[in-house]
Amino acid sequence: MLDVKRLKVLREVAARGSFSAAAEALAYTQSAVSQQIAALEREAGTVLVDRNARGVRLTEAGRALVRHADVILSRLADAEAELDAIAGVRGGRLRLVSFPTAGATIAPRAIGRFRERFPGVEVTLAPREPDEGLDCLKSGECDIALTVEAAFEPISDKAIDKHPLLADPMYVCVASCHPLARKARLRLKDLAGESWIMGTTGTCPDGVILQRACQGAGFEPQVAFQSDDYSAIQGFVAAGVGVCLIPDLALAAVREDVVIRELEGRPPTRHVLAATLAGGFVSPAAAAMLEILVEVGAEFEATNRALALAS
Repeated sequence: MLDVKRLKVLREVAARGSFSAAAEALAYTQSAVSQQIAALEREAGTVLVDRNARGVRLTEAGRALVRHADVILSRLADAEAELDAIAGVRGGRLRLVSFPTAGATIAPRAIGRFRERFPGVEVTLAPREPDEGLDCLKSGECDIALTVEAAFEPISDKAIDKHPLLADPMYVCVASCHPLARKARLRLKDLAGESWIMGTTGTCPDGVILQRACQGAGFEPQVAFQSDDYSAIQGFVAAGVGVCLIPDLALAAVREDVVIRELEGRPPTRHVLAATLAGGFVSPAAAAMLEILVEVGAEFEATNRALALAS
């Protein structure tokens, strides 16, 4: 059987035109190159190189073997690259961060599916508010960050590549004893006189989305309390402190003492994204996770649409 390393030496001799030049290119001694060629000739059972005072010249057999060597070595390089890619999802570590509502819905399903397909990769998930997640990404503390943006205020950081996952529409949440709780759908302007519970505007676009939506309906929201925890917000709504807009992803658990109502017309919507570092290396494991996140996002979006059509 022909030795692959010796085929590389023969190809270098053919390209360089001498043993000495091939030796320099390969960081071998000239004697080592000569020995490798001699051993390859014994394996091939024929002379591959004519040696004379003016240098070396490949024989017909040598030229034929170099042609095959080019193909063989190219295929081996392709095989090594493919194995490296496969190894990338058979081992190693993948680090995710996520804002709370995606961390409780999209991320668990995506991570579960990823672990079924690639059990050898260690996956970690840390909670971060949307802007904090992007900071983690840029500082190298994570590989993928789940975040959100408003359509009217998109993330424009050139250091970030955005991978859209789903549109996350918002609903009205009111106490079950509220007079408007009896209506199947509400108009935002019907809530103009209400007190509102809203998210902080610094860490998440949800608060800004609420403000823009209310302004579009002709009023400024009277903010009674601010929180970025939708479980806590439901508690304040149930206690009669105010009403709120709540995104679909935050409706995985709804209290019995509040009701969720659709808004007439086009609802305020936030957009959920997976973010990676622009121009950075995306490992095979990260690329596989991005594909799964897109799958899962589409499933959540389809479920939301189905519920909307059924209502």
